[in-house]
Order: sequence, then C-alpha cells, then structure tokens
Amino acid sequence: MPEDFIELFVPGRLCLLGEHSDWAGGHRRQNSEIEKGYAIVAPTNQGNYARVRAIPEKKLIYESAAFSTPLEVSLDDKKLLKLAEGEEETRYVAGTAYEILTNFNGHSRGLNINGHSHGIEIDNYRTDLPIKKGLSSSASVCVLVAKAFKEIYSLPLSTRGLMNLAYNGETNTSSRCGRLDQACAYPHPVLMTFDADKIQVEEIKPNHPLYFVIVDLKSKKDTRRILTELNKGFPFPSTESEKRKHEYLGRINADLVHRALDAVRLGNPTKLGRIMNESQLKFDEYLSLFCPEELTAPKLHKVLSYPLVQSFIYGGKGVGSQGDGCAQLLARDNTSQINLIEVLNSDKELNVHAIPLTIHAD
Repeated sequence: MPEDFIELFVPGRLCLLGEHSDWAGGHRRQNSEIEKGYAIVAPTNQGNYARVRAIPEKKLIYESAAFSTPLEVSLDDKKLLKLAEGEEETRYVAGTAYEILTNFNGHSRGLNINGHSHGIEIDNYRTDLPIKKGLSSSASVCVLVAKAFKEIYSLPLSTRGLMNLAYNGETNTSSRCGRLDQACAYPHPVLMTFDADKIQVEEIKPNHPLYFVIVDLKSKKDTRRILTELNKGFPFPSTESEKRKHEYLGRINADLVHRALDAVRLGNPTKLGRIMNESQLKFDEYLSLFCPEELTAPKLHKVLSYPLVQSFIYGGKGVGSQGDGCAQLLARDNTSQINLIEVLNSDKELNVHAIPLTIHAD
C-alpha cells in the first residue's frame, strides 16, 4: 500500500433492541406526550474497508467492488447534489460529499475545504457487510465518506459530528433512514435516546461477552412500505389501533430496552435472551398487523423457532425494521456461536447465511 494512503474501517450496526423508536421519538417535536425513543445499538464485526488519500485534482474519486463503475466527479456542490438525488448506486457517497462541502467549503468561489484545495480518493476495496438487511450498509458508506474527509482535510469533527454529516448526507438521497443507523460511527455498543430533534448517546460497558449470530434470511422485505404503514397515526393517534403503535414504541419499548440494558451491564446473557424473545412476541402482537405482508415474516419466524437452533441460543429476534431481512440470535457461548453458524450455513432447507457478531466485555 502506498505510504500516502490512510487505512479506514467503518462497521455496520445491529439494533439489539429499540427498532423504530428513533423516528417515533422524533415525533415528540409535534406531540410531547409521545414517549422518548430508546435503542441499544452495537457495531457489527463486518463493514467497509477503505484506503484514502489526497490527490492534486479537485475532484472526488470513489472506487468500490460493490459498484459497477467508479465515481469520479469534481468537488462541486451542484454536481454532487444532482448525483445524490438520482438513483445511481453512488448516491450515498455523493450525498455525504455534498453535505461536507456545504458545511466546510464556506462561501469561497473555489474549492477551499478547511484551507485545503486538493481532491480526495477513496478506495473502498473490501465490503463484507450484508446489503439491505437492516445492518445499515448505506449508513456505513456515508460514515466512511465523512470519516475520509475528516482525515484528509483535518476537519474538526467529533463522532457525533460524523454521525450528523452522514445522516444529512443520506437524507440528501431518496433514503429516509432513521437516526440510529449512523451509530455505526461508534466502535462500542451505545444506548441512544431520541427526544424530538435531540439525541443522547451513552456508551455501554458489557460485563460479559455476548456471542451473537446474524442470519441473512436470503429473502426480501420492503423497508419503505414498513415505515409508511407504521408511521400512520403519528404524531397523533386517531384510532385505538394507532394508540397501540404508540404504546409499543413508547412505554413497552422503554421498559424492554432498560431491562436489556441492565442485563448487558450485569453480564446476564440468559436474561437478555429472554428479553429478546419477549420483544419479538410483543412486536408481533402490537405492530405486525399494520403491515402483515412484510411483518408476518415467515422465514424469520421459522429460524427463530427452528428446533436445531434452540439448543445453541438464549433468544432471538428480528433486525432493523423487522421483516424477512435478518435475524439476530444470542448464542450461549463462543462454542455455541461457532456451531450454530455451521448448522445454519449447512442447512439446505433453511437456505440462510450466518455470520458472527461478538460484543466483548469491557
């Protein structure tokens, strides 16, 4: 690797508990009676690897094995925004670069990012994060771009600053991601609290290793449709059924997340597994009827109840917006994690792909 390259890695993120609570808690800006949103989020072991460097040309070059063609564009806000608003696979990169230019290029007539007028090359040479499976693959790319610009242009950005740029960068595209997706900027598990436009992030220090298995269900789900249906009735419920959405995403979610937080901090994976099971049951009871075509999720529930799986786990639930994207299983120990992955990946009836996610003790 050339000496002038900087090596970067940005993981995906797994929402252990609290999915959908970010946008639900955001509605407190209109309705203060809505409960704050709470979520426990952890980085994945998989993610995006990149080498970045400054280049003399005033342009952005982004190469990735996941893209059919590299992105090469001048660092011009109008051109970047046009790309971000399109449907090309590079739109997340362009949207985040546009956000950086609008925040750090000032009112200069030419390129002047924090006193620098050179361009940037990002070689995203490896990606092992499952795509469109609720693990924030697009947010990981946006955080990677923000982090690359921070390094190459010496930008004064905290982790929260990276998160905000990545979030705004992704929303410059057609994506309507939640605010917890960009938690992949943190290298450790965190508790996130969502109160209208305010976000609090608290690092979690586990007292016991947690051996998760993430299962790509190799099926399909429509996240946009799920979000559209679940958002009905916010910020103000008008029917009894809509009140049930508020109850689950408010009071019930807060209780589940805080009990799970205690289990993680006290090093009690058995209790955490039971809470995961309870969370899935309550999600199905309170929310699945609002989008049954997506949230009935037959393959997810088949994996969660599969007899060969049960002896290896404490519990399990869906991932991200739920649906037939991914499942998360909490294995009993490291050996169970290894054996469970082998069982799942060799089972032709299930036809899934399992990968490890280990959260180490502090």
